[in-house]
Amino acid sequence: MLNRHARGFFTALLTPVARWLLKIGVSPDAVTVIGTAGVVVGALVFYPLGQLWWGTLFITAFIFSDVLDGIMARLRDTGGRWGNFLDSTLDRIADGALFAGVAIWFFTGGGDYAIAVAAMLCLVLGMVVSYARSKAESLGFTANVGIAERAERLVSVLVVTGFTGLGLPPVVLLVTLGLLALASLITIIQRIATVHRQAFAESAASD
Repeated sequence: MLNRHARGFFTALLTPVARWLLKIGVSPDAVTVIGTAGVVVGALVFYPLGQLWWGTLFITAFIFSDVLDGIMARLRDTGGRWGNFLDSTLDRIADGALFAGVAIWFFTGGGDYAIAVAAMLCLVLGMVVSYARSKAESLGFTANVGIAERAERLVSVLVVTGFTGLGLPPVVLLVTLGLLALASLITIIQRIATVHRQAFAESAASD
């Protein structure tokens, strides 16, 4: 839902920026790489130091590169499979860094093992969510279903982590991460079931 409604708004907002970057010679791939690097720095430098609020602001400044690079590719008509591959691969790195940064802080200075473990569960299950879809598509199936899309996961953890840094009770972050982990698990099951139905129908059709 967030993808459908928010992406249109940010596309209109960022299109002038995309045109300007293309005009000065910046490529969509460069924006993808710089955006990912910014998220990784914010997550693995600020968060482990306990700077949850400032880390979230820093990450947010770079997170929109995921929309910006797509706009640039469409304007230049150079998207294609390479851009899709690079974007998806670096998205996984950014997501992993985000949850790892939260886990590192709460395993160490944050002193809350429950939150740290929940963050690691979100990291692992989020990767499986993405893998299930990509593996299904590589086999000729579709698995674009589920309640835990990437945008929802990112916005939820960023907002709550940031406000935790401003004094929001840590239990709110724990509950949020727990719900995200549960939603990811449900999404994995949904995608497995979807591919199973397609595989069964394909097998029945060939008999």
